[in-house]
Amino acid sequence: MKLPLKIILVNRLAKLFGALVKGFSFIFHFLFPKKRFTIPTQSNPLVKAKKNTQIPKIIWQTNYTNRVSLPVYCNYLFNRLISPDFEYRYVSTEDRLTFIKENSSADIAEAYEKLTDGAAQADLWRMITLNHHGGIYMDIDAHAVWPISKMINEEDEEVFLLNKEHYTNYFIASAPENRFLTKTIETIVKNIQDRNIGRGVYDLTGPAVFNNAIGEDSVNHRYYKITCIQGSFTNEHFQYIDKPRGKWTHAKKEDLLKD
Repeated sequence: MKLPLKIILVNRLAKLFGALVKGFSFIFHFLFPKKRFTIPTQSNPLVKAKKNTQIPKIIWQTNYTNRVSLPVYCNYLFNRLISPDFEYRYVSTEDRLTFIKENSSADIAEAYEKLTDGAAQADLWRMITLNHHGGIYMDIDAHAVWPISKMINEEDEEVFLLNKEHYTNYFIASAPENRFLTKTIETIVKNIQDRNIGRGVYDLTGPAVFNNAIGEDSVNHRYYKITCIQGSFTNEHFQYIDKPRGKWTHAKKEDLLKD
């Protein structure tokens, strides 16, 4: 695959800048260990969009808190600056549950409430939110490497992210009522109901479910290196600075569901 040089250059520059931010942040948070930065729950577009798309111009993110470390906040700012024609919405843990109860069936809400891990909850919530509202979901440590409006065409109904092995769910762009998202939601709910945990979050609610929902079907997609990457600005320490060992990889699979 021949990758566009100008986008790869931005990718590399973002990683370099992110590495500098991370290095500085170790010193910053050593000197100011309690200092946190607030990600707004909603922020209007900084500039007017030049074109209308089927995929709504909304960036969705969630986290266990919007009071974050300097690197996570810089990651947020980078996304706002590289895609200024998008609205931004942050949804808290509490608001995720409220939204699901108000906009989903009782079975889906009940399944969601059985999940104990924040990442697993976010897996289900992102599918429901995009299927209901549409927009772009990105993990809190992910950032676009090129303006999103230049990567999404007016007629696109979805843009899924392909890494070296499979489709990933840390970036999903979709118009409302996407059949792949609907199937993913249905499978996650059934996994929870049947306590089909597999290897853990990855199989219960994560990318494995998403990839199974897509199957052999052809979907509109982009390669991750020219679309969205993770970890340039932050890492596990800074992302979970107030919740040590809070990452989903530390969750024991036997503790993922309430009895």
